[in-house]
Amino acid sequence: MTDSIGVVIPAYEPDILTLERYIESVRRVLDPVVIRIEIDAPKQATVSRLEEVADVNVSNTQRGKGAAIMEGFDALDTDVIAFADADGSVPATSLSDVVRQVSEGTAEVGIASRRHPSSRIVAHQTVVRRLLGDVFAFAARKMLPTQCRDYQCGAKAVRADAWETIGHHCYEPEFAWDLEFVSVAGSLGYEIAEVPVDWEDHPDSTVNPISTSIELATALVDVKRRTDAIATSPRFRDVTKTDRSKLMKTGSNGE
Repeated sequence: MTDSIGVVIPAYEPDILTLERYIESVRRVLDPVVIRIEIDAPKQATVSRLEEVADVNVSNTQRGKGAAIMEGFDALDTDVIAFADADGSVPATSLSDVVRQVSEGTAEVGIASRRHPSSRIVAHQTVVRRLLGDVFAFAARKMLPTQCRDYQCGAKAVRADAWETIGHHCYEPEFAWDLEFVSVAGSLGYEIAEVPVDWEDHPDSTVNPISTSIELATALVDVKRRTDAIATSPRFRDVTKTDRSKLMKTGSNGE
């Protein structure tokens, strides 16, 4: 990989030892210019430990996963920017595969996919989480203009110049950001590479499967409306990231 790479890891109440090991692995495998931890409402002891192994940006409030990723992406100036979940469910070798699709010019956007037929699931989710995820993925494929197998897997990469455009249309602050990002990228005509990965579920995750599923179902309707509008509405195409920040703070859906 000849492009410069920056990695954002959003974190909220992470397992510090797991995160430290994951950062070490990402640094060894990808050799990124920067690893930036976007952490919400942490203890000072946590910040002190993480500052020894990565750049850390602290929010004293709980912004949500999407808001944390977007702040991190906007702050980086590398050729390729990527994010990975803090639990390391997508190992560094698989994250590297996702980044390589973008760095080598195969696509402007790379997304990890647990549901790709070539993916290897090391540890499965519970039956309930897997069922909810399958139902959501099916509904999203039926509703959204951007078709893929797995919208929510926790590793994605994008060329910086593509993010400049895609980011103008993203303002989901929570877990629905993954869905929005993929749908916006596809609606804007960017090539998306869906990449098989090794993946391991972490049952101690802070994600509540029931409340998150409700959030995603609600967001799916909003994301469909917005991405449908991107192609036809100058107002949607001309929105800036400054406008996006205002929309997030006010809770507006962009209409």
